[in-house]
Amino acid sequence: MGNTFSFFRLALNEFLDNLHTFQTLQARIERSPGLPLPNPSRSFWTYPPSPIATHVSQLPTHADFVVVGSGITGTSVVRRLLDCACADGHDIRVVMLEARDACSGATGRNGGHISPPLYHDYTSLKRDYGRVVAQKMIKLRLAHLEELRSVAEQEGILAESQWREVESVDVFYNSDMFEKAKRKVQTYKADLPFDAEHHEVYEAKEAIEKYRLASDTLGCVSSSAGAIHPYQFVTRILAKLLSQYPDHFSLCTNTPCTSILPPTPSNPYYTLSTPRGTITTPHIIHATNGWASTLLEKLRGKIIPFRGNMSAQRPGQSLPLPDSNATSHRSFIFYTRPIGYDYLTQLPAGEHELMLGGGFAQDGDEGYEAIGNTDDTTYSTRIGAHLSGVLPRYFGENNWGREGVPLEGEWAEGRVKALWSGILGISADSIPWVGRLPRVICGRSEPPLSSIVKSEKEEGEQVHVGAAPGEWIAAGYSGEGMVHAWLSGKALAGMVLGREVEEWFPDIMRITEKRWKKARAENLLDALSSD
Repeated sequence: MGNTFSFFRLALNEFLDNLHTFQTLQARIERSPGLPLPNPSRSFWTYPPSPIATHVSQLPTHADFVVVGSGITGTSVVRRLLDCACADGHDIRVVMLEARDACSGATGRNGGHISPPLYHDYTSLKRDYGRVVAQKMIKLRLAHLEELRSVAEQEGILAESQWREVESVDVFYNSDMFEKAKRKVQTYKADLPFDAEHHEVYEAKEAIEKYRLASDTLGCVSSSAGAIHPYQFVTRILAKLLSQYPDHFSLCTNTPCTSILPPTPSNPYYTLSTPRGTITTPHIIHATNGWASTLLEKLRGKIIPFRGNMSAQRPGQSLPLPDSNATSHRSFIFYTRPIGYDYLTQLPAGEHELMLGGGFAQDGDEGYEAIGNTDDTTYSTRIGAHLSGVLPRYFGENNWGREGVPLEGEWAEGRVKALWSGILGISADSIPWVGRLPRVICGRSEPPLSSIVKSEKEEGEQVHVGAAPGEWIAAGYSGEGMVHAWLSGKALAGMVLGREVEEWFPDIMRITEKRWKKARAENLLDALSSD
């Protein structure tokens, strides 16, 4: 009887602990993310700061389109709006509002990976949405490799953005996880032969020798991917847009949108409040990802903030350095346990810094402390300790060799040059949210159709620019913004302009009332706890 009681007591304590954790998470998820905090942790990407980092245009009293957020999504939206509308002869005004410095959110704080989850997600996408839709999602992710390179070339910033093709290597240390991965690769290669040639499986001995990994590596899966300097990519495009469209584009950094008022009989537009004044517009485009539900309360629990952690580290002296040959560039994802992973890419110049992020499961309670956390002024000390010490473990101490000798500079002189954090936006149903916000979600009435933006194409002739007025969004990339955000923003801009949606855009990413009702944070928490 005593043993039975003890077992019951332990089970009850575990249940109560889990219940408390769940209730704590639930409360955190349902609260407002607030505005981005001032003085965020120092991201290695953002130094030296861009010349337009603190650019403040004069805030007009009215704009045809207001974009909230200056990361990769907002930049993609603004670029297409301006290029398309101005090419058609429309005299439009686009305003971008940013709460902090330009590109100071997740885009300027991530790992720079253009590494689409392909075989990893294909099986579950196929199960949930069918083969055709699953393949469309995979193709969208793959398309970002060429799209980002093409944009960088068009803007003349290919070298500055450090775009490069890399071999992406998934490394496994758990036999069950590796066997599961191999089965997924088989399904993927059978269903998507157009990409099959880019995936190879290496068993332990060959993987260790080929990639110079630690001796307990059980195997690898390699594929093609890319990498980029995300901050340089975005800020250089924004700088070019300011120069190219001085009469059409305004960038207002350190100008948060603090509230939105709906149209009224006396004012047929939305009114956005900022510390610099108010601005009216028929179109609001939300490009704030993890902070989206600050202004859109009904998205709390649908797009969930999540604090990720990153580092910049000097490589060990025995590691081979990438050279001008593109085939020498590699990125890695290290899978050591079912929940979370670490991801690594290497810069092509300078000290050839290793950009390492992850450590989700090291953040206490299997990473739950990161969920709903919007404080990027600091980073998790537990994750920082993990990231700071794990690289010689992954590559093997002999392969790592002596610590790298630091060059003179303003960063820390040890292995780890910098540690910082960033706020991601996790989708409750794992799919990005893109499109026009239904009224039930934005909670505000829409401007009347008569207030659609107009411009003079020819003297005396008025033409409409844009779809029906309203609020729009592209967000919720679940940590994979570099393979979702740019084309999501491009597609969204087309929708705002009233154009036919491109054939390549997956309809499952559209935001609808039905999807909004179905997506529940509890499902995401259950999935995390059951992995």
